[in-house]
Amino acid sequence: MVKKVLQSILMPLIAIFISMIVGGIVILITAKQNPIYAYIALFSGAYGNLMNFATTLTNAIPLIITGLGVAIAFSSGLFNIGAEGQFWIGAIVATYLGYQIKGLPWFLHIPLIIICAMIAGALWGGVVPGLAKVYTGAHEVITTMMMSYIAIYFSHYLLEGGPMMDKGTIPQSPVIQNSAKLSTLVPNTQLSSGLFIAILAVVVVYILMYKTTLGYELRAVGFNIKAAKYAGMNVAQKLVLAMGLSGAFAALAGAVQIMGVQYRLYDSFTSGYGYTAIVVALLANNNPIGVVIAALFLAGLSTGAQEMQMQTNISGQLADVVVGLIIFFIAIEELYRIIMEKIKTRKTKLQPVGGQE
Repeated sequence: MVKKVLQSILMPLIAIFISMIVGGIVILITAKQNPIYAYIALFSGAYGNLMNFATTLTNAIPLIITGLGVAIAFSSGLFNIGAEGQFWIGAIVATYLGYQIKGLPWFLHIPLIIICAMIAGALWGGVVPGLAKVYTGAHEVITTMMMSYIAIYFSHYLLEGGPMMDKGTIPQSPVIQNSAKLSTLVPNTQLSSGLFIAILAVVVVYILMYKTTLGYELRAVGFNIKAAKYAGMNVAQKLVLAMGLSGAFAALAGAVQIMGVQYRLYDSFTSGYGYTAIVVALLANNNPIGVVIAALFLAGLSTGAQEMQMQTNISGQLADVVVGLIIFFIAIEELYRIIMEKIKTRKTKLQPVGGQE
């Protein structure tokens, strides 16, 4: 057990380490700069002082929550790449309820928004992709991708002269009520009490996946769906539920982003958090604690890239290069694992029975 845990931590760390080395080589060749100085500037810009670290935490909050949702799906054997659309659905619901409902105290308004956003995300992720997977065999990669496009273009309709457009010519919603806004934790930054929501979400997902019967069944379905059926589990129910839970957490991230950072929905609002959350879940090996570490690292890359560009004149796009390399090396590790398992299985089949030649 301990060996498996160490392996699950070690391989993503190796992927990050190799990615940083290759990224350094890219800096050396293309920018003629010392990669050590570049990385010092990058990590200083991400974690070097309170303001920078607050910005990194702000960027990490939606990655943590969305990453948890993606990790639930991955653990259940489902590849949910539609977290971006589910994030948008949560943002739309939070915005509408945030400005439309007036007169509620914050301790009722905020929980109401969170609950409604999560229900909407669960339905968006569970009803069409989940049921289509179970009853028609439609692959969740296709259905969740299509649902993402629907969510994004639906928001364009709402904001470009639609029912949620604010007065004026700019396609944006009205500002949400003060009772719907999350409190700021660090003055002059966008770091909000959404941080506590993210921490609570980590605890809830950890308990759900590792301390409950439901979590065990979800992971069992993801590990071996045939064995789960043989054990008497309702696999269809678990697949739909996993997609619903995944969508609920992605939508929660969108709601927290509106209530804690944006305060209104813009037509140009492009998060990218749903796609980056896939990398977060992969790096974390679907472990909720690992999700926090991976989200802080990737958020740090995004935050620190700006500082690195100002100090060294190296393009901030290097952060995207490093993220791409991380995905590449994680994929290689997974491919290596599959190949080794096949070789091991073949050796077992070829081994003589009873020690006879």
